[in-house]
Amino acid sequence: MSDKLKTQLGRRAFLATGAAFVSAPALAQDVNDSSTTEVERDLTESVRRNTSSFRTMRWEPYFDNLTNGAILVDITSRALHYWSDDGQTYKLYPSSVPLTEDLTRRGRTSVIRKVEGPSWRPTPAMRKRNPEWPEFVGPGPDNPLGTHALYLSWTYYRIHGTHDTRKIGRRSSNGCVGLYNEHIAELFNLAKVGTQVLLI
Repeated sequence: MSDKLKTQLGRRAFLATGAAFVSAPALAQDVNDSSTTEVERDLTESVRRNTSSFRTMRWEPYFDNLTNGAILVDITSRALHYWSDDGQTYKLYPSSVPLTEDLTRRGRTSVIRKVEGPSWRPTPAMRKRNPEWPEFVGPGPDNPLGTHALYLSWTYYRIHGTHDTRKIGRRSSNGCVGLYNEHIAELFNLAKVGTQVLLI
């Protein structure tokens, strides 16, 4: 085989691989208070996505009932599961999750407030780590909480959207769980104040 032909085949393989990587669907992750969702690493780096664990689940092993509906966030698979209180609606969304284990909280909480067009303030810990961050960001395209936010009973924790779609499917947040804006808008309409939330 000639060197010219080898070079052409090598370029084609590289381009095909690159196109497949770029078109691969993003999967899940993101998190934190009237703050949340700020990334502290370079998102251009390659990350492994846990697509093998991104699968439907049954609610019964995790909840005694579906009163007010139920949300389960699986940190490992970076997926958010939602069940309606009548059990007729089930949704599965890719999400972003916390950057590190020390930023990750697991356990039971609930939705205590729903906000369309949320504003954002970094937590004191975020400001200490990143003093250059603004003290306040109002609703809009620069807001790290995206278009909608579900506030949880844990201080500083939210399930919210993000305008930076690179975060979904990654460990990229300061504690919150992030969804694509179109997904958080759908979940926002489905979930209620009082919806059960479990992070595992």
